[in-house]
Amino acid sequence: MNTESEEQVMPRERKSVKESQLEMTELVLPNDTNQLGNLLGGRLMHWIDIAAALAAMRHAGRVCVTAAVDNMSFHAPIKLGSIVILKASVNRAFNTSMEVGVRVEVENPRNGTRFHANTAYLTFVGIDDENRPVRALPIAPETEEELRRFESAGVRRQLRLEERNRLDNLHTSRYTPREER
Repeated sequence: MNTESEEQVMPRERKSVKESQLEMTELVLPNDTNQLGNLLGGRLMHWIDIAAALAAMRHAGRVCVTAAVDNMSFHAPIKLGSIVILKASVNRAFNTSMEVGVRVEVENPRNGTRFHANTAYLTFVGIDDENRPVRALPIAPETEEELRRFESAGVRRQLRLEERNRLDNLHTSRYTPREER
């Protein structure tokens, strides 16, 4: 469960998932929708980024910036007048980065029914007063669900790093003149 670098940290220097948890609620208004009366994807992405940033800042105790957003799928349209509930928390912290998970639920204000509309994973980095990355405190999972999310975050991070390397290699091979290859 612990990486070598995490084991070197004193137990007091760990934070629980609960310390970063938050719930943000938004009402879908006409200005938030497209011509079909559905919430704009970009508006939902904006709300997700805000919720994730707040969770990261709660964990880090400082300003945090978005470093990456995993691919995002929209499971179902969100209609005008719906209540959107965004639940965010830090899943795992690495060296200077942390993964934040955001679960998006939609509530019908007429009958209170809810459905899961989206899940997103974002990577944030805490920065100091000179905009330099700072070490992120490790997460101490306390429940089975938190442990599952903690371990899954490690797998997602490895996949992100592999994908970044593939894209870097593709970019280099496409834009390097033939005589330099």
